[in-house]
Amino acid sequence: MNTKSWTIAGIIFTLIFGTLLHFTYTWSSGNPLVAVFSAVNESTWEHLKLLFTPMFLFAVLEYFAYGYELPNFIPAKFLSILLGMLTIITVFYTYTGILGENFLLADIGTFILGVLVAYFFNYKMLQTDYFSSSMAVLLGLVGLLILLVCFFVFTFNPPHLPLFQDPNSLSYGI
Repeated sequence: MNTKSWTIAGIIFTLIFGTLLHFTYTWSSGNPLVAVFSAVNESTWEHLKLLFTPMFLFAVLEYFAYGYELPNFIPAKFLSILLGMLTIITVFYTYTGILGENFLLADIGTFILGVLVAYFFNYKMLQTDYFSSSMAVLLGLVGLLILLVCFFVFTFNPPHLPLFQDPNSLSYGI
């Protein structure tokens, strides 16, 4: 498979698995292990897991399939995931700020847009030699690790900031 085929497969995998992750915490009857990678409430932060978790898992698969041959694979994945998450945050808060409320269809569209932006950016980056240095690879690994740690820690002990607040219950985390 070429990079384009992997990108299309990644988009499909992320959209399907990410959608399922919206429900897996409830389906697991509140299992704390499932909470680490699933949305535990309706906060924007928890919904970022819907992009991060499947995209990260797919990146691991991609790495062993072909990514190890590309010197910028890890930094490109980190930046792509970060860009997808920032797209979701920006679009969500922009449209809800303008309209004063959120709408399910717009939220779904925001998620889809975040996934598409992330994978498009990743596809384009992998066609270049940008971020191919060993320092870029190290920073990409550190960035991915920081995101993993943040999702774990903030699931159980989130900061009391609007990004982490469930708009329905006004609670934070689990």
